[in-house]
Amino acid sequence: MIYTVTFNPSLDYIVSVDDFMLGRVNRTRTEIIYPGGKGINVSMVLKNLGHDSHALGFMAGFTGQEIVRLLDEWGVQSDFIRVEQGISRINVKLRSNEESEINGQGPAIAEEHIRQLYQQLDRLEDGDVLVLAGSIPDVMPDDIYMDIMKHLSSKKLHIIVDATRDLLVNVLPYHPFLIKPNNHELGEVFGVELEDKEEVFTYAAKLQERGARNVLVSMAGDGAVLLTEDGQRFESMPPKGKVVNSVGAGDSMVAGFVAGWMEKKDYEHAFHMGIAAGSASAFSENLATKEEIEAVYRQITEK
Repeated sequence: MIYTVTFNPSLDYIVSVDDFMLGRVNRTRTEIIYPGGKGINVSMVLKNLGHDSHALGFMAGFTGQEIVRLLDEWGVQSDFIRVEQGISRINVKLRSNEESEINGQGPAIAEEHIRQLYQQLDRLEDGDVLVLAGSIPDVMPDDIYMDIMKHLSSKKLHIIVDATRDLLVNVLPYHPFLIKPNNHELGEVFGVELEDKEEVFTYAAKLQERGARNVLVSMAGDGAVLLTEDGQRFESMPPKGKVVNSVGAGDSMVAGFVAGWMEKKDYEHAFHMGIAAGSASAFSENLATKEEIEAVYRQITEK
């Protein structure tokens, strides 16, 4: 089974406005509401690709109930822990001449809620996949990713971490199956600016020396690279297409990689699926469908 954890789920209110102007009344051209959060995005794209997952995390208030309802409509199983104080956040994503976001704060998560999450994680079995993605709410310990991996270290799990800086570095001694920084985030870990793919491979290897098993690095317009635990190196330029919406592209890349790995246990296929899913979502107004991902996958593999 695949599990995703989203500590601070949201209702994403996505609006398009022609020529947005500050200080004026602006009318929306399009608007849509989605359940949001990095782990939730992973679960939704996995479902599009035909893979079930279980979405874990915290929810509160009427917005939390709506997140659960929308996920249920999508066909995604969820088992969020209900928080009594506050409401799940609403994030506004404005698409105009530039993309802008206003993110809410989220509910007051207490130690008891965190204990309940650990009880859920204790039910994971050898061979399960766990995706830890996104930032940590201020009300939670900032080392919780590391603590979760330490807590689960006796199980043979495939744990994927999509996080930045200390959140990423701190989990390395617990040997995550996959980490997915972009090239700028990878450079920040070592205090360098990475200019080309060969440098990216060099510093990805340094993360492996610290404990990571596989390192997937996205490089925006320069494509992506994958360094695997058995020494394989894969690289790809980005597929051709017009970027419409960057929200959720990185999460889609994680979902594509997981789906590809679950299907064939082959790193090259997983790498190509990751690029295809991430790019397809970037080329779409919303998270990519299976058909959109398959079309981009063919473009990558038929070169």
